Amino acid sequence: MTPRTRSGAAAFAVVLLTAATGCAVAEHAADRSAATPGRSGSAERPAAPGGPSAPAPFTLVASGDVLPHDSVIRQAAADSGGAGYDFRSMLSGVRSVVSRADLAICHMETVYGEAGGPYTGYPAFKSPPEVAAALRETGYDSCSTASNHTLDDGAGGLRRTLDALDRAGVRHAGSARTAEEAARPTLLKAGAATVAQLAYTYGTNGYPLPEGQPWAVNLIDEQRILADARAARKAGADVVVVSLHWGTEWQTDPDRRQLTLGRALTASHSGNRPDIDLIIGTHAHVPQAYEKVNGTWIVYGMGDQIAGDMVNYEGAHDPRGNQGTLARFTFAPPTRSGGRWTVSKAEFVPQLFDTARGRVVNLNEAIEKGEARYGGTRDAVRGVVLGRGAARDGLMMGE
Repeated sequence: MTPRTRSGAAAFAVVLLTAATGCAVAEHAADRSAATPGRSGSAERPAAPGGPSAPAPFTLVASGDVLPHDSVIRQAAADSGGAGYDFRSMLSGVRSVVSRADLAICHMETVYGEAGGPYTGYPAFKSPPEVAAALRETGYDSCSTASNHTLDDGAGGLRRTLDALDRAGVRHAGSARTAEEAARPTLLKAGAATVAQLAYTYGTNGYPLPEGQPWAVNLIDEQRILADARAARKAGADVVVVSLHWGTEWQTDPDRRQLTLGRALTASHSGNRPDIDLIIGTHAHVPQAYEKVNGTWIVYGMGDQIAGDMVNYEGAHDPRGNQGTLARFTFAPPTRSGGRWTVSKAEFVPQLFDTARGRVVNLNEAIEKGEARYGGTRDAVRGVVLGRGAARDGLMMGE
């Protein structure tokens, strides 16, 4: 982690596992899956006369880092009207996209503090547990919880976070309270399909794994990821999604480690199917490209969904730190028994956390409503997302 603040806090660097740097984040001083009862999506196509029914396609939406800095926590307190912390309003701008998906995945970057606080932002985060209920109400079914901040408050913070997500009805992958929990893949329903979510981080900002709990946080290791993916298939997964907290902060281009690991993971097959069907990335705090590699989509980085005003390595406010995308993939069922569920439609929806308003903004929707000031931001996000030729493979900007 190489933190820099506008107030001039000292920077420090931690090199962990990969060449990726840690979180250079600071703020300006100033109805579908099994976890979503009643919203399981369309399970089957109508049966052809005289023939069996076939599974229907499903949509999967994923989004970037939820990173509540102090200013975000203050905004949630104000939105609650003095009755705790309300994160629902700040997420309401993307609820229509998230809630319409058959399966929606977020990235919960930070851990939760005790009920009632105290709560802290950067550099060691302890977020209000009310975040979990807001994620659920927005429509998220599951969150990756492996990040460089997973151990900011030790094993206690990890446990509180997973407990709060459980209470809210949000599944999770990437950290665990017990060895048994760590060994089980997170299996989610999306229509007729079973989707496994696996999650890993490049490191934990130098915090050691809790004593006697080497399984507490999943660390990126190519062979371990592939072994877990194959185990998830054996456990019944039709689609395997891997969430990776990786990359170099403030760098819109994927770094060498992302490119190398992405190629290796997408090249691995067992039988007639790849071991991994989709890779979704977080951590860089800026949008990164989408790319189809070895026939599998990789989102190198979705940027931040919620964060305070961000300051880059040069100590300057950098608006890219509040930009991001919602990734939306439509998976079509296999044409033969045992075949692969394939992505039939790939889309991205540009978004922004408007720190002045304390709200996540769907940029396309806002511009359509006449908020032309967002046009330059949307164009910048689109340029990055398409920067590695994804349009040639059919990636489109969605609504």
